[in-house]
Amino acid sequence: MAKKTAEFDIIVYGASGFTGRLVAEYLAAQGVKNWAMGGRSLAKLAEVRDEMGLPSSTQLVAADSDNAASLIEMCKRARVILTTVGPYQLYGAELVAACAETGTDYVDLCGEPAWMRDMIDAHDARAKETGARIVFSCGFDSIPFDLGVWFLQREAVKAHGKPAPRVKGRVRKMQGGASGGTIASLTETMKAAAKKPKIIGILKSSFGLTPGFEGPAQPSGLMPEYDSATGTWTAPFVMAPINTKNVHRSNFLLGHPFGRDFMYDEMIMTTIGDAGRAMAEAIAKANPFGEAKLKPGEGPSKDERENGFYDLLFIGEYPDGTSIRASVKGDKDPGYGSTSKMIAESALTLLENETPGGVVTPGAVIAAPLLERLSAHAGLTFALEA
Repeated sequence: MAKKTAEFDIIVYGASGFTGRLVAEYLAAQGVKNWAMGGRSLAKLAEVRDEMGLPSSTQLVAADSDNAASLIEMCKRARVILTTVGPYQLYGAELVAACAETGTDYVDLCGEPAWMRDMIDAHDARAKETGARIVFSCGFDSIPFDLGVWFLQREAVKAHGKPAPRVKGRVRKMQGGASGGTIASLTETMKAAAKKPKIIGILKSSFGLTPGFEGPAQPSGLMPEYDSATGTWTAPFVMAPINTKNVHRSNFLLGHPFGRDFMYDEMIMTTIGDAGRAMAEAIAKANPFGEAKLKPGEGPSKDERENGFYDLLFIGEYPDGTSIRASVKGDKDPGYGSTSKMIAESALTLLENETPGGVVTPGAVIAAPLLERLSAHAGLTFALEA
């Protein structure tokens, strides 16, 4: 299919919101030229543009998530729509439809698997026809995990001739909380599940995003447990239900290079002994969002973003006891500072790499070039460990 031509390479939809501003600032700092700020109000966009000190030549595009025609017109003007307007189950469906219909690439920060499954079922076929690449979860959920597993498996094949059939994702260290959008998305997902019980099945299954394929039973990750691979106690990780689904979807879309019996889970590492067990049990019982008061459009201070970080460990295990380890580290807080860079680099990677359309994942279509861009520009490091 011919490469789409358009007035703009990227339109940042939701550019007047907290995360949208961070994305706009990042694109400007990277010297990206042909992009525009999108949102409901041109006046608000102009105000934000001026507040950020962006050039007055930075273009503005008006579109309303409640107005399908305006979304179609916006999509016609862009090669990639980068949207931070969530919860996506409330504000994203018409935009996905517009992108699929107009052959426009799409990236978001979605961590709402039931809605994502609805979008796969509704728009995957049309996106394949038009060449649109609809790419969900381009922030902390789930790029470091999706690409972390991809990187580990690439190195596993180099070292051992085959991928590891069992991979453990472990959050070793992290500073910085979930975003206001993530909290709102989880709230809306719970409301939707109460109204539509079938959603619960998608939420529970690690294969909720692989229609037509159900792999083996996976570790639940719901209870504290001792992990002999790390020598520590581990606790449930709140982002695991979305990350594991995306990792399995990447494997599914790639034709199961990790194996049809691939097993994957994610947990938080604590420490050793009774102290580690007590810490793991406390995490399991706690509200995963703690005392978070953030709402969509709100976020931490610049100092908090700059001082945040994360350190993820991936362990590939073979039946004979052989193992391989890799780490993924980010230099900013996961929910905002790092996420805004990851989604921006995802959009830029799509611009530079032509792949077939469909509702896809970063790990399935742009893993190698995105990993290179994230390493070069976005403060992420991918490395093997002894």
